[in-house]
Amino acid sequence: MTFAAGPLDLGTVSRQKHRTMPRIASVLLPMPLPEAFDYAEPEGLDLRPGDHVTVPLGPRVIRGVVMAVRDGSGGNRPLKPVLERVDDPPLPPGVLTFVEWAARYSVDLPGWPLAMALRGLRHPPPKPDKVLVLTGSQPARMTPARLKVLAAAEGRKLSGAALASAAGVSAGVVKGLVDEGALAVDFVEPERGLPQPDLSLPPRDLNPGQAACVEVLAEMLHAGGFQAALLDGVTGSGKTEVYLEAVAAALAESPDSQVLVLLPEIALTQAVLARFEQRFGALPAEWHSGVSPPRRRQVWEAVASGDARIVVGARSALFLPFKGLRLVVVDEEHDSSFKQEEGFIYQARDLAVARAKIEGASVLLASATPSLESLFNAQAGRYRWLRLSARHGAAQLPDIDLVDMRQTPPEPGRWLSPPLIKAMAVTLQRGEQAMLFLNRRGYAPLVLCRACGEKMKSPDTDSWLVEHRYTGRLVCHLTGFSMKKPEACPHCGAKDSLVSIGPGVERVEEEARHIFPDARVAVFSSDTVMDAEAARTLVASMAAGEIDILVATQAAAKGHNFPNLTLVGVVDADLSLRGGDLRAGERTFQLLAQAAGRAGRHEKPGRALLQTYSPDHAVMQALKAQDRDAFIEAEMGMRQDAGLPPFGRLAAVIASGPDAAALESYVEALAAVIPNAEGVEVFGPADAPLSLVRGRRRKRFLVRADRTVDLQGFMAAWRARAKVPNSVRVVIDVDPYSFL
Repeated sequence: MTFAAGPLDLGTVSRQKHRTMPRIASVLLPMPLPEAFDYAEPEGLDLRPGDHVTVPLGPRVIRGVVMAVRDGSGGNRPLKPVLERVDDPPLPPGVLTFVEWAARYSVDLPGWPLAMALRGLRHPPPKPDKVLVLTGSQPARMTPARLKVLAAAEGRKLSGAALASAAGVSAGVVKGLVDEGALAVDFVEPERGLPQPDLSLPPRDLNPGQAACVEVLAEMLHAGGFQAALLDGVTGSGKTEVYLEAVAAALAESPDSQVLVLLPEIALTQAVLARFEQRFGALPAEWHSGVSPPRRRQVWEAVASGDARIVVGARSALFLPFKGLRLVVVDEEHDSSFKQEEGFIYQARDLAVARAKIEGASVLLASATPSLESLFNAQAGRYRWLRLSARHGAAQLPDIDLVDMRQTPPEPGRWLSPPLIKAMAVTLQRGEQAMLFLNRRGYAPLVLCRACGEKMKSPDTDSWLVEHRYTGRLVCHLTGFSMKKPEACPHCGAKDSLVSIGPGVERVEEEARHIFPDARVAVFSSDTVMDAEAARTLVASMAAGEIDILVATQAAAKGHNFPNLTLVGVVDADLSLRGGDLRAGERTFQLLAQAAGRAGRHEKPGRALLQTYSPDHAVMQALKAQDRDAFIEAEMGMRQDAGLPPFGRLAAVIASGPDAAALESYVEALAAVIPNAEGVEVFGPADAPLSLVRGRRRKRFLVRADRTVDLQGFMAAWRARAKVPNSVRVVIDVDPYSFL
């Protein structure tokens, strides 16, 4: 008798037995749910963490992601089964960990960051391209133009427009050949591959300071593992060249390496993309709201497959499914645009550091005016501190002067002071460019009735309506409400009584055109530059010298390099200092230093004039002296005395509801159950500065905690102690930037 090999049979039996044991899949759904739900794994499905699946949820079928799979033996309740696996690239382990970490850090539901991680898959893939091909049939009538088309189509598949262009004929000639059957319509799948960076291209010449920074970053990347660095360089010092070489070093470490570069503004993206193309011979993948939905899906899939080696994008690019992330760069890391204020609330700079740590990658934070949090970490040795103290090449930092508006005020009804007008005239006479900076969109921030004093507000909202003279409308920048400017006051009925109060960029543009009628004036704001293409066009026009005076908001105050711009005039330097923002001084210094830094970035010297009613303020004096270190020392001292970030931590609770009584009852109940914890102070409840938004009343708490306190644990425990009524919505904002 012959026996089969015993060990093989036993192993086979063991594996078969293991496969038939019931397993449970924990599936997280991109919905406001507190945790992943358990489902039974059907036999033979062999699910793994990261797989996309569909599952039943009540009467609906929902798509989710498997977070974990475990042994299901011994369960005492039946589970609904997973319906099917979806054939999309699974989320890598780092993404799953990051999603869970981000939810805990933000004290929010894990379904929200998962929804962001799946955002690219919500869009359909690109449609097949419609092309024309030869059929072999000849038209009944041949002409020289038709011969050109048939010759151009030989062996090629081109769209109708491309074929007409290649043949040098009109679209009607091509259509005629289609109608007669000489050309037929075909469909081809669009090219899914992305152009790959060419690492053999030489870098630009670096000065000794830049080269030293690149050497440190290359050593960090070669060592591997998580490391963080702060690239702290004055405006125009060549930070972009430094991080481009860091990108090159990261990609050279492995053929699978990927790099993410985060930018705060879509307008800034276009200039940075051009720099990447010059350095690597190919454009990186883009990820922001201006990218078309089919293209976003294409980029998502390219990131998941590793085909997208460089991604340049907005804050949400942090949630892309990188499989080989080696380096994360956060350009303009101080910028408040990195704070997501709606939906899932997070600070992208902080999450970038966390994503890099989870992936075992390096993170580089770059800025001319770093946040106090990043400077604190650099001073403490948590980050490598790389400093560039001089501008690149022959360029020098601009002189900064203060215009005391109490001593030299503008004419009545005007906003530009005599010293600024004189400086602009001299600049234009020399054939140079000027920029007028005012971080306020529209024509006027307030419209009121001079008959009854009524201020025009958004319906059911405390927000003032901003006048936009270009469109003749009043717009709420908070809710998006828009209405045509009425001829009579809606409150008292008085005609022609509505007056515009204060300046916006449109009003400053109007004044500049009046004073300099021969100058070419343009406005750079989110109202005039509404997409990436418009930003690219305006920036190119300014760089080419086709604009004499650029009136701009913060969209143009950072990252742009205009060779002939030598004068920057800040119309209202005190604007950011107003209100109750705890970071007002820091934000003002950063914004105005960045705006002033647009001047004199090449051979010609630059100058900045700051119009202010508070020239003795510490921020204004620090800007005039260009003494950032003195400002930081003073600001750090104030923060330390008050226990504010970076020496302490903040969180906000914002409760809102349509019923004022129910809201008041809830916040009183919440105040009564504040946990006892050392090192924690809770202020409130109080009416929010904007106490009514979209018909909902708003109340706020502010929490200050020592750095040693588990702030997220405190906030989660506190929220759980009071039942939230159905009519009330509660939002927790860790590290708040807005106090409205």
